[in-house]
Amino acid sequence: MRRMIGVLACVLLLAGCGERGAALFQGYAEGDLIFVGPDEAGRLLTLHVDEGDRVTPGQPLFEVDPALQQADVDTARGQLAQAQANLENLKASTQRPEEIAVLEASQRRAQAALDLSVIERDRQRNLYEKNVGSKAAYDTAQATYNENQAALNEIERQIEVGRMASRDQQIAAAEQAVAAAKASLDAAQTRLDRRNLASTREGSVETVYFRPGELVPVGRPVISVLPPELIKVRFFVPEPDLPRFRLGQTVEVTCDGCAAAIPAKVSFISASAEYTPPVIYSLDERSKLVFLLEAKPDDPLSLRPGQPVSVGLAP
Repeated sequence: MRRMIGVLACVLLLAGCGERGAALFQGYAEGDLIFVGPDEAGRLLTLHVDEGDRVTPGQPLFEVDPALQQADVDTARGQLAQAQANLENLKASTQRPEEIAVLEASQRRAQAALDLSVIERDRQRNLYEKNVGSKAAYDTAQATYNENQAALNEIERQIEVGRMASRDQQIAAAEQAVAAAKASLDAAQTRLDRRNLASTREGSVETVYFRPGELVPVGRPVISVLPPELIKVRFFVPEPDLPRFRLGQTVEVTCDGCAAAIPAKVSFISASAEYTPPVIYSLDERSKLVFLLEAKPDDPLSLRPGQPVSVGLAP
């Protein structure tokens, strides 16, 4: 009986030690690369960085031949100038100042003729009322006055029309044409600016895919950049241990050659198993189910993508 009690105590002691032992889960470091390339195909002229270089936001990366895009900018700038000139022309008078001056001279001549016809009409009316002049002469003077008055009114209307701008509909259409030309110029300028790309993130240049002189196809990157904040740890947890993890939980990451454990926070827990055995589930088979988890390290620069790591729960 004493031997049986001793054996049972040893078993319980070993079981307790196993429970207190820190379980480690295997995984690896991974980085999400940012691929940088031109929007359109072109020949690579200059490469300002190389593999392994550190880059900062705003730092030039490479330049692609901009000849075609520069031609588009020049064309769009000319079209904008033409549209603006057309709009100014429509807003201005329909006749030139010289033409208005000719009409104004005709106005003065018509006014002088009208003044003379007024004098002659009044004189013939006085003579007719005194029975000295004839009715025919008075009628002729009145007709001449009416004719000169109509001529003066006509010239004045011509001057008003000459000083008027175009119709509102034409001006509105011209304004829309100017707006469209400005949009085309902005688009062409953007395409030109994107031939000389700069970094938008801080990180390291991982791979250079093209060198100066090579033709970069459309949609292909020239370089790839790895920002530190996009480095993460992916590890796998068996199904029985999954309840021990939650989002935001702190874990410790260790690797070969690491001076100390690297703290990290769980950022993703897979909703489905990575491996499902082709048999009916049983208590024995459940241990074969593993779930993918991801964690963001506090010091991402201490890890490199592809590096094997071990992950344990923080004490």
